[in-house]
Amino acid sequence: MRAIRSLTLLLALFAPTAFAAGPYQVEMILVRQNAVPAITSPFAPEDWSAGAPRLEKGAERPAGLGDEITRLQATADYTVLLHKAWQQDGEAIALSAGNEQFGHFPIEGNLTIKEDRFIAVDANFWVNQLDSNGSVLQSEQLKQSNSNMKAGQLTFLDGGHLAVLIKVSPAGMRKMPLPDPEMMEQ
Repeated sequence: MRAIRSLTLLLALFAPTAFAAGPYQVEMILVRQNAVPAITSPFAPEDWSAGAPRLEKGAERPAGLGDEITRLQATADYTVLLHKAWQQDGEAIALSAGNEQFGHFPIEGNLTIKEDRFIAVDANFWVNQLDSNGSVLQSEQLKQSNSNMKAGQLTFLDGGHLAVLIKVSPAGMRKMPLPDPEMMEQ
């Protein structure tokens, strides 16, 4: 019986476990797939960021997916709408591009990242058409998730007419969570 307790303790210490949230190095490319007909969605909501903090300029990083951008722009099949790289400390971040008009941007949305054995990503973006007064005339929405991304691997999230290429890597040294003290006493 004692051997089983020791084995359980060893497995708890060395098994893949969840890491602390963030920081993450993230690079994302939002594209329109021109061969797929655009699907309009309900207008972007007033609280499009869903309470997530907005990406600050100081968190932006140099982009590293230049070759992918060149390949996407070399074909008429894709239009690059947004390309950003940043460091993200928490689980969720709100992103936008273009000039803000009455709380909306031409491109707006949020990205949520959670890490366990794999990296889970939820992307929710709107591409808005705004009139000269700043009112939203039309929105296209991308809502996709992937719960088995590998760190540092470029992943394609296909939303039909809109899609995301995303690369998420843990930044810096990560702390392993401490085992349950109650488990250590056995």
